[in-house]
Amino acid sequence: MGETLKRAISGAIYILLLLSAILYSTESFLILFGIFLIISLFEFCNLIKVKKIIPIVFGTFLYVFIIFIGNFSHFKTENIQTLDIILLATTLLISTKCIVFLFDDNINKISSFSKYLYLLGYITLPFIFITKISFGVKDYNPNIIIGLFILVWTNDTFAYIVGKSIGKLKLYEKISPKKTVEGFFGGLIFAIFAGYLISTYLIKPLAQFSDKSILIWIIIAAIVGVFGTVGDLIESKFKRIAGVKDSGKIMPGHGGVLDRLDSVIFVAPFIFLFYKILYYVS
Repeated sequence: MGETLKRAISGAIYILLLLSAILYSTESFLILFGIFLIISLFEFCNLIKVKKIIPIVFGTFLYVFIIFIGNFSHFKTENIQTLDIILLATTLLISTKCIVFLFDDNINKISSFSKYLYLLGYITLPFIFITKISFGVKDYNPNIIIGLFILVWTNDTFAYIVGKSIGKLKLYEKISPKKTVEGFFGGLIFAIFAGYLISTYLIKPLAQFSDKSILIWIIIAAIVGVFGTVGDLIESKFKRIAGVKDSGKIMPGHGGVLDRLDSVIFVAPFIFLFYKILYYVS
């Protein structure tokens, strides 16, 4: 079987599995992303060379615990909101550390303390925020998470197409030699256009934001375009330090689950922050 065919088949299976789980029920969505979290923790432990048992057990427990108290328990709303703010602040601090790690050329080795911070704030907590984003204002809305993935796929696809067609200026050559400035802006522009289409045809506007739905999704698309690219570069640096091309081999032609979700998991906390700002301002 040719490499292109293997890549096409594994990609189609991934998309079919993803859409089926998202659309079937809340539970199937949460279970699938719990499985994705476990695989991503396994792959990331391999990248940074730490023992896997404790991070996987702790990450899985935290994921299940937060989802349970947030969606299936009778905890007071204000307590859940306080917990959300604590988790978000922790994740954004570690995300900032990830950005510093990306652009600091002197960092070629990761300390043990930093490894466990990254396992918490770069892998585990972002998966929790992906699930929180999908609930929108109140109830589970599969179109929200599908819209997010459409934005990520649009950004990645057109960044590649534009970069390959007219790209000349390297974006960050020492980490990702194929990424270009032209590709970055091409992906961003097409993602914003996709955001407009999503707000118009996929997402039913929220009553209190019906007149701002297009603007909201354009801003989300811009967040995806910028921070999705940064997330992809951060994972590339982890792989460069580890001396590997892919985070895993579970998806022939595509690498590991982390390779497919690196943009989404880095973007998720920033979109959730935008949610919080949006509702606070309203």
